[in-house]
Amino acid sequence: MKIIICYLFLINLYAFFIMYFDKTKSKKRQFRISEKKLFLTAILFGSIGIYAGMYFFRHKTKHKKFTIGIPSIILIQLFVFLKIIGKI
Repeated sequence: MKIIICYLFLINLYAFFIMYFDKTKSKKRQFRISEKKLFLTAILFGSIGIYAGMYFFRHKTKHKKFTIGIPSIILIQLFVFLKIIGKI
């Protein structure tokens, strides 16, 4: 269980920081982190970090793909988690 908690903490921390780096790069008009990588990170259970980064850095908040997609991933992951631990 400790390994799972550690993984979730690290992937969400990573997700939060890649949103910061992408925002910084967008301001400087530099090469960006792909949306595919952002969504892949979210799917690998970094969705809360991506979501927090979206609103903390005000990044990708006008893109429906993110404002609908990331919360949808969070809900699906919550459902899967609850199903695994037997609460559903």
